[in-house]
Amino acid sequence: MADPEVLEGAALARVLRQAGGAEILNTLGVQLSGSDLVTLLLAAFRTRAGFLAPDDVLRRYAEERSMAPAPVDLRRLRRIEDRLLSVVPDEVEVLALAPVVPLGTHSVVAGVHQNNVLATVRGSEVAADPANGLALEAAVRRREARTRGRAVPPVRLAALQRVIRRVPGSGRFAHVGLFALATAGRDSGGLAFERRHAAEQLRLLCAALRAAGAGAVEVTATLLDPAAAPVTEAVRAALADHPDVVLAEAVDRAGGRRYHTGWCFTLAAVRDGVRVELGAGGFVDWTQRLLGNPRERLLVSTIGVDRLADLLVTSAPGGESTPSGGDPPDS
Repeated sequence: MADPEVLEGAALARVLRQAGGAEILNTLGVQLSGSDLVTLLLAAFRTRAGFLAPDDVLRRYAEERSMAPAPVDLRRLRRIEDRLLSVVPDEVEVLALAPVVPLGTHSVVAGVHQNNVLATVRGSEVAADPANGLALEAAVRRREARTRGRAVPPVRLAALQRVIRRVPGSGRFAHVGLFALATAGRDSGGLAFERRHAAEQLRLLCAALRAAGAGAVEVTATLLDPAAAPVTEAVRAALADHPDVVLAEAVDRAGGRRYHTGWCFTLAAVRDGVRVELGAGGFVDWTQRLLGNPRERLLVSTIGVDRLADLLVTSAPGGESTPSGGDPPDS
């Protein structure tokens, strides 16, 4: 199979030859101001749209999987979302995030390849992860508090958002709903922030999965820095009274190392001996870089709502599982 980067390079070279040479890329990407580029792109897409017929629009809709409805019934998704939100305490503010973020949010801040993000012609990009939007909001709040010279408690945020990730081989879900948490604050020494908030966030996440009906939960912690070992012990102590939660440790996780710093984790449901990964999280340096302050700390995590809904449907012969201690999801 051909290397995707090689294919992309060949395709770009072909397009540049048709457009008059490589200099046009420098003109569009660097020399034009942001507003001038938007003006040009709007005119280009307006021209292209003018040549489209209704059957062209319908054909594109039918062929493009990212535009198709989710394979999971909306009512089921809403019931699961409500159960996830039901355990979020009042001190965690739940936000309704915008569907777009500034251009570069995912690549510059979170290290995601720009090709995997759906950019717009107006200098923005469609949200690919609510954790990124929460990080931006947390950074703004932290900056405003610092400007006022006030000591503030950590910023605790949550969100539910439908996002698009243009990743080949992403399975059934071209766009997905994600439940996300973010806690931002300041380093107080001795890994106090990391220990406290990793334990707090994982207790909340496990409670949310239990409320949704996921059953037994496996938390797999990964030490990316040996100095972060006390974080794992704090999480172990916080989950000790959760008999349906198993804490495991992974030697390393390459994907986590590219994305997280110090310590990270994955969340999975275990049913009939089968492990289904539902979420992940860990510490990131995003607010440090956004605010230019190495003492800033940020912990983010997400749970895949569609994947959770899929698990609950496929794992029970009669339909969705019933969360213990609660009413059936159809009630």
